[in-house]
Amino acid sequence: MPSKQPRKQRKALFRAPLHRRQKLVSAHLSEELRKEYGRRSLPVRKGDTVRVLRGDFRGHEGLVERVDLKRMRIYVTGVTVQRSDGSERLYPVHPSNVEIVKLELKDEERKNVLER
Repeated sequence: MPSKQPRKQRKALFRAPLHRRQKLVSAHLSEELRKEYGRRSLPVRKGDTVRVLRGDFRGHEGLVERVDLKRMRIYVTGVTVQRSDGSERLYPVHPSNVEIVKLELKDEERKNVLER
């Protein structure tokens, strides 16, 4: 059994390899998707539509542009901040603060995961 100590929990998260981080970058499904697929959460992928539930961008819906496994953050269209030179950049959001509203089902592997 893994340790219960918070410092070891944090250390395990920060040192996790990329194949384990893929599962850590998961978010809850919306009520409709939960009923349809009988699952509570799934790893977030590029192309999914998500709704931000916490923070300054609460209530915003957008497409996932990028998933950063190294930083464990996702980038959503429309969730931007202004740089000092006036240009805009995408703001990183933690996947626990979003809810998946629509799934990207082009991949066969993902369909198999949902049918399990």
